[in-house]
Amino acid sequence: MAPRLLNRRDLEFMLYDWLDVESLAARPRFADHSRETFTAALDTAEQIATDLFAPHNKLSDRQEPQFDGERVSVIPEVKRALDAFSAAGLMAASQDYALGGMQLPLTVEKALTAYFTAANMATASYAFLTIGNANTLLKCASSAQVEHYVRPMLEGRWFGTMCLSEPQAGSSLSDISTRAEPDAGAPGQYRLSGNKMWISAGEHELAENIVHLVLAKIPGADGKLVPGVKGISLFIVPKFLDGGERNDIALAGLNHKMGNRGTTNCLLNFGEGRHRPGGRAGAIGYLVGREGQGLLNMFHMMNEARIGVGLAAAVLGYTGYLHALDYARERPQGRHPAAKDPSSPQLPIIAHTDVRRMLLAQKAYVEGALGLCLYSAHLVDDEHSGDTPEQRQRAGRLLEFLTPITKSWPSQWCLEANSLAIQVHGGYGYTREYNVEQFYRDNRLNQIHEGTHGIHGLDLLGRKATIHDGALLKTMGEEVRATVNTARGVRQLAAHADALDAAWRRIEQVTQALYGAPDLNQTLANATVYLEAVGHVVVAWIWLQQAMAAVAGLPEDDDFRRGKLQACRYFYQWELPKVQPQLDLLAALDTTTLDMQDAWF
Repeated sequence: MAPRLLNRRDLEFMLYDWLDVESLAARPRFADHSRETFTAALDTAEQIATDLFAPHNKLSDRQEPQFDGERVSVIPEVKRALDAFSAAGLMAASQDYALGGMQLPLTVEKALTAYFTAANMATASYAFLTIGNANTLLKCASSAQVEHYVRPMLEGRWFGTMCLSEPQAGSSLSDISTRAEPDAGAPGQYRLSGNKMWISAGEHELAENIVHLVLAKIPGADGKLVPGVKGISLFIVPKFLDGGERNDIALAGLNHKMGNRGTTNCLLNFGEGRHRPGGRAGAIGYLVGREGQGLLNMFHMMNEARIGVGLAAAVLGYTGYLHALDYARERPQGRHPAAKDPSSPQLPIIAHTDVRRMLLAQKAYVEGALGLCLYSAHLVDDEHSGDTPEQRQRAGRLLEFLTPITKSWPSQWCLEANSLAIQVHGGYGYTREYNVEQFYRDNRLNQIHEGTHGIHGLDLLGRKATIHDGALLKTMGEEVRATVNTARGVRQLAAHADALDAAWRRIEQVTQALYGAPDLNQTLANATVYLEAVGHVVVAWIWLQQAMAAVAGLPEDDDFRRGKLQACRYFYQWELPKVQPQLDLLAALDTTTLDMQDAWF
């Protein structure tokens, strides 16, 4: 049976033939690395993911965490897998040597991440939330806080979370009401009270401690909270304080989601008085950075998490595609329409054109999405370690523009890939005996994680397309045109290059038209459609780059190369044309949804 987590050849094609991660070893930060060390890390990740993460994926879905009123129980296989992950040094894969890390490029780290998420998204979430927490503290915490909290997380002894949402606020963080009162006689220490909702990995016994990063507001002199986001600060709030005393954090209950069931998802009460450190109610927390800078600091984690969510969506779609491909090759059913003899052998369903259509659509979605995520990770490497200030600035601009697309496009279209994987399986696809129904349920969460399409559409059109006098959109356009100009010189790809050029020019025209509207509400009314259209054009650009790498580096008769070119052809013939009606709608400044009234529903 072929591997069904990821296609290793495709992953290495993206890393080495297309993105040329080997060239990163010429930079001082990665000087100890080479293709050999990158490949060894991939081997380790693939083995641990295959041997310890994948086997309990269905078990942790069936036997999800339970809360008996005192403690949360999780199946033991989860801890064994996470212990192996930590023992291999993967918590610190991209961190400095001084922190016990390997100093791998983020592009390679994300490729490692892909294996674990494909194998078991629920178990992997505990580790990746911890890594995101640690990265946030490395950017904005004091050296003492880094030493005290980050090191144990990178060693895998402590885990971490982020606590943003509240029951009454949801995505509207300006409306959070968790309070952080200065703790008299303890500079930098606060007592927090409030409720946090949807906290993944918020309570468990998988690690010695849990480090919560909590957004809260410090009251003013009048005791009132400052409205809006300006009053939000960021706090470290550990489950256990130094000396082992339990902090005043209580689990109010577990949320039971349709997918990702093996990750605890919690409603946490801070300062309710069930635990009273020092004899007083209030969860003890420690200010990170300056007062009022909490949302800015937390965005370090949120932007990283958005790439992570896109990657999770991509690889769940990818593993579903490989399962469907394997099933289609083995499942006999039916005959060609011209075959009249009912006694002739049945064909494997991959011989039927419509099944190949569904498989080809999945291939186009998941390989395009994975490419987009790895490209975005490569931009992070360029932003942090590029050879010149100009290269670093350019990478930062591209990354800022692409982040909402990198989160949203895979979470929409790789879920569609999962839907097609179920369809390929037929009736069996809806049963729990086959993995594809769980992949769909798990992946559906990624459309909500780290912001809805609506939020990211507003971000892309309302901010990214216009800030710095449109510099981000301009830089993205320059990259698209550079690809177009090169691809026009490749016989097989010249028509695709022309189609991409026309699509991007139309995006630029439509963006100008939208900002010519007299009312900003009218401009932004259909921002989600703008996100979808731009996302499709961006993925067409990613596919053209992959196709050029396939043409340049592989022999004509190579089946892998032919598959890449055919998937690119599919995207340009079937997917890119979908953008034109969306852009027509946007250019018309349609107000159908804006004009709809509550009473008319």
